Parts: sequence; C-alpha cells; structure tokens
Amino acid sequence: MTYDDALTTPDAQIPQAAIDTLAGAEWITVFTGAGMSADSGVPTFRDAQTGLWENFDAEQLATPQAFNADPALVWGWYQWRAHLVRQAAPNAGHLALSTLAEPTDEADDAPSVMVVTQNVDDLHERAGNTVVSHLHGSLFAPRCSRCGHPYEGRDADPTTATDERPVEPPACPICLSPVRPGVVWFGEPLPAEPWARAEQVFDVADAVLVVGTSGIVYPAAALPERAANRGIPIIELNPEPSGLSSVATHSIRTTAARGLPEIAERVRATRRNR
Repeated sequence: MTYDDALTTPDAQIPQAAIDTLAGAEWITVFTGAGMSADSGVPTFRDAQTGLWENFDAEQLATPQAFNADPALVWGWYQWRAHLVRQAAPNAGHLALSTLAEPTDEADDAPSVMVVTQNVDDLHERAGNTVVSHLHGSLFAPRCSRCGHPYEGRDADPTTATDERPVEPPACPICLSPVRPGVVWFGEPLPAEPWARAEQVFDVADAVLVVGTSGIVYPAAALPERAANRGIPIIELNPEPSGLSSVATHSIRTTAARGLPEIAERVRATRRNR
C-alpha cells in the first residue's frame, strides 16, 4: 500500500491523525449534505415518498417546469417537506458542531467552524451552528416566482401545512405572481452570493469536514475537490462511499450523529491537553 493509499483508506474508526488535524486548525469549513439531516429523520430525495406524494418522483417535482405546470402541486409538496422539517430536531451531529466551536478554557483559542450546506432545512441554525451559505436555498425563504420579492405572509408558514395535498401558492404583494419555494431547483444556477461566500470559507480553511453528501451534485461538489487540490486536508464522514471519497485525506464510514460527537469530544480533549 502506498502512502497516498493509506491516507484515503476508508475506516469505521476515527484515526488520531484526523483528530490532530482538526485540533490544529484555526478555521474549519464544514460541508454538509442530506445525510446530515437524515439523522434527524428528514427524508432525502432518495427516500420513498408517502401518502399522496408516493405517486410522484421527487426529482420531477423539484423543477421550474413542474411548478409552471402545476404550482399548487409543487407548492403543496414543499410546504409538506417544510412541515416535516419543523417537526424534526437537530441531531447529535448538529449539536457537536456547535461544541467544536466552543473554547475549552480561557486560554483556548477556539477554531472558527463555518458551515456550507446543500440542505434546505434550518437544523444547523437551530443547533447554533454558524451557517455561511445555503447553496441550494432554504425551505423557509419563499419568494416571488417573477420579481423575486421575499414573501413573509402567514399563508407561507409550514406549521399550517399538515395535510398532504396540493395548495395554491400565495400571490406576490408586488406583482401578484405566484410565490415559489426559496430553493434551487434542478436546472437552475446556484445564487451568486451564497456561492461566493462558500468559496471564501473554503479558500481560508485549514481543514474541511465533509459530512453526509453524495459528492455528485455540481458545482457544489467542486468546492471540496478544489480544496483537496490545494493541499487542504479533507475529512469525510459518510456511511457509504461518495463521489468525494477519493479526494478525502481520511474517509470514515460513519454517520453524522455518531461520528461528529466523537470528533468534537476528542478534538476538544486534544486542544485542552496541549
């Protein structure tokens, strides 16, 4: 086995070398995908739909064409997804990221832990994580489908969307066009500002944690790839191999809820014992 092979060999155990890398980092950029939220019970696009929605392919609903053809169907589906998120709670992995950013004592300079997520939920924020960028938008930031004006009306509140049914979207107060979910649909470009913020925190990272992402959705997956090409250590947590496993310095076969608490505890112990 070559040195490079040893670095990228997947392991269910978290090697001390990965802990030492994170303990020595002043800036840790965390890149999360659907697996991060799955541990909170939030269904991924690959999970089977339920009720009315089992008759539809999630990837077919998540397009501009689907919304234009049937706004009520798509709006109702996203309201239902947002309602599921509101019923979920941050898991141990989310909470561990907040712990990782806390000083161990008065003499400890805690690292900056900045999250770039592909998820459209708010579980990171509810756990107290610092989220720099929602690359694919948010379920909780609806906007006008025509003029882009943000919409904050009560009828966009997902806590009222308990039924699995089509729901007519509200009208924009500015131009009266239908309000759309605040997410990035398949075929749409990523918003420029969130992308620029994500690039910035990857550029300054001393280490990158990649958690629960398939690593096959571009351009988002290019961010950790570019970091690896610049020599930044990549530590991946994923129960299955991903499109980013080959560029990871350490590829660890575990979930967010299981792996991140151990990482946070061991990194803090290493910093404390310096």
